[in-house]
Amino acid sequence: MANNRATKSGFAAEAQRKDIVSRVQRNPIAAGAFDRYFTNKIYYCKSQPSVSINSKYSEELAQECLEWVSSVTGLPLNTSGDPDNFFEVLKDGQVLCQLVNTLIPGSVKKVNTSTMAFKCMENINNFLAVAVSIGVPSQETFQSVDLWERQNLNSVVICLQSLGRKAGQFGAPSIGPKEAEKNIRNFSEDKLKAGQTIISLQYGSNKGANQSGLNFGNTRHM
Repeated sequence: MANNRATKSGFAAEAQRKDIVSRVQRNPIAAGAFDRYFTNKIYYCKSQPSVSINSKYSEELAQECLEWVSSVTGLPLNTSGDPDNFFEVLKDGQVLCQLVNTLIPGSVKKVNTSTMAFKCMENINNFLAVAVSIGVPSQETFQSVDLWERQNLNSVVICLQSLGRKAGQFGAPSIGPKEAEKNIRNFSEDKLKAGQTIISLQYGSNKGANQSGLNFGNTRHM
């Protein structure tokens, strides 16, 4: 019985949908509105995330990254930070592979020159593997589709900036603020023992005056 009810309900819903579509299509004005509604809705759903992500993209920072890549590799790149140019210069991953090969010779053994999608994405993935091994944090890298499918060019800029900060370790020019250096302090055994003699109250205390035990007004007699 339950299956029969579900089947009838499904048939009813399908019949209702067909009836609505039929009535809308018989009315040219309504049909146009119907098509525009769903077209706009699909476009909005697809474009809204990318619009939000791409709004973070900075042409100035992108240009700085391309200028740095050009100076390190010696390649005569178009260093405009325009997103179309940024994408065209880097999308096949060849420039990125040449970049890490300049920093660490032989780090990418084979750079694919094919324009086939999987070969280009292999280049990008090889670049990312070297970037992580150099010390670029995983949260500052990107997915290959972020570049190849132009889903998030801002994440590519962030990755290049992070890599650029580490370039000085390999004798190359760096970009962005200098990374903080470790400041390791070694204390003698005497100083460590002296630290153990400090009374804990000298660090601060919560044992001073407080309102504990104070009563205001008369007590309630039960």
